[in-house]
Amino acid sequence: MEQYAIQMKGITKTFGSVVANSNINLTLKQGEILALLGENGSGKTTLMNMLSGIYKPDSGSISIFGKEVSINSPEDSKKLGIGMVHQHFKLVDVFSAADNIWMGKEKPGLVLKKSRYARIREIASKFGFDLDPEKKVYNMAVSEKQTLEIIKVLYYGAKIIILDEPTAVLTVQEIKKLFDVLRKMKQEGHSIIIITHKLNEVMEISDRVAILRKGEYITTVETSKTNENALTEQMVGRKVDLNIDRPTVDKTSPLLEVRDLSILNDEGSVAIDKVNFYIRGGEILGVAGIAGCGQKELCEAIAGLRPIQSGQMIHKGDNIVGLSPKAITEKGISMSFIPEDRLGMGLAPSMSITDNMLLKNYRDAKGPFIDRKRGRAEAEQVIKSLEVVTPSTETPVRRLSGGNVQKVLPGREIKSGPNVIITAYPVRGLDINSSYTIYDILNKQKLNGVGILFVGEDLDVMLSLCDKIMVLCHGKLMGVVHAHKATKEMLGLMMTGSLDLTKEKSHGIAKDTLFKDVLVSADAPETAAQAEEEISNSGDKEE
Repeated sequence: MEQYAIQMKGITKTFGSVVANSNINLTLKQGEILALLGENGSGKTTLMNMLSGIYKPDSGSISIFGKEVSINSPEDSKKLGIGMVHQHFKLVDVFSAADNIWMGKEKPGLVLKKSRYARIREIASKFGFDLDPEKKVYNMAVSEKQTLEIIKVLYYGAKIIILDEPTAVLTVQEIKKLFDVLRKMKQEGHSIIIITHKLNEVMEISDRVAILRKGEYITTVETSKTNENALTEQMVGRKVDLNIDRPTVDKTSPLLEVRDLSILNDEGSVAIDKVNFYIRGGEILGVAGIAGCGQKELCEAIAGLRPIQSGQMIHKGDNIVGLSPKAITEKGISMSFIPEDRLGMGLAPSMSITDNMLLKNYRDAKGPFIDRKRGRAEAEQVIKSLEVVTPSTETPVRRLSGGNVQKVLPGREIKSGPNVIITAYPVRGLDINSSYTIYDILNKQKLNGVGILFVGEDLDVMLSLCDKIMVLCHGKLMGVVHAHKATKEMLGLMMTGSLDLTKEKSHGIAKDTLFKDVLVSADAPETAAQAEEEISNSGDKEE
């Protein structure tokens, strides 16, 4: 007889008139990895929050290891051996890793036993984690914070682990390491649920896949007996073309040229070191690099939100360094910035979708009153075109699911009619259908002559979507390449610094032979002949 770690039967959860989960049945076997798949707003996180004690079901039953239970709080969930690692980490930045683990676990006392550090190191070593218990959270990389969250639930004795979008902010190398850890946990008898939108990861790591659609349970299938196209069709309810278009656009003069740009990070260290590149109208320039290589600082500096240490940004012969976003617009660059931190920097969480739409252009009002009717109409258009799941246009964005928040910001920025778009991870947290909607929108902007700087994490997507890809390593430029002539392996070598195409030779490889057709000059062409040569090597003549 099959042994189940979790059995959820007839689970229903509503929020006012919104039905988040309707009569859901879900099982998790002991010692398996179950992928939970569904579009944004399909009820995945709500369902898991009922297991973690954040919400309580309106109806239905939950059994843990064969015993029916009532989970009324996170403490109840913890006692039952359930641990959830949320998409947005629940950590105190000024505390050390150990202090974050001990909070709520250890009894207060006058003497702190050093043996407690040993227990943390023991767990880390057992599963192959690399974590310094005494390191402060604010000094940690994203992958270290996630490691801390996982070790925290293991320290509490969790046998059932729920991971909500665990790879959303990890590099390719970090994802591989995480999956190795998950396999070890499975071998140790842990039962794991992983919520993700990345179908290639679903196929690689899971034993079974449970699919939700619009709050309803669709099916559970064995991973070995399905494929990405079949999963997409079951998730969306119709066939979805998984090919990404790269339309051909006549090349124009550079909209923005960056020369010898240097930028500092928040700690005062060099984040971007004398980088050169340019963005043409009708072109998508990808930016690839391991997390923390300077992409965030680069985007903020171009958008006028971060001081530039040295260098120039040239638009039609004028240097726009030091100008405010408003002054940049007055120079003729209508720039839209879609930051990595959606709720912290891009949107006002407590304000409605309508009011967030108005944040972009409220200064344009001719009288003392803001035209909320216009803002509401724009909000309705974004909700319809991007299929944002929300009760109304007046819903605060903090009450939307992570994926739906992800749609509101690009919707607002693109609606403003920019000629340059700076976007960092625009599809992070989005399901397949929504991701392809964003790709289509970016391609439409490209066809309209917009220049796009696209910071991404999925190299396969970047190779398919972008015209050129600029690779950074520790803030330095490793080279700019034609996307349709480059390979994922080449980009990986450049991202780690093993291949530097800005140098005549890189690890004994002659740049001017093997990579001659792949490499693009980082400097904008100064003559018509140089421009013609670049265009002839570009994606306009793909083989």
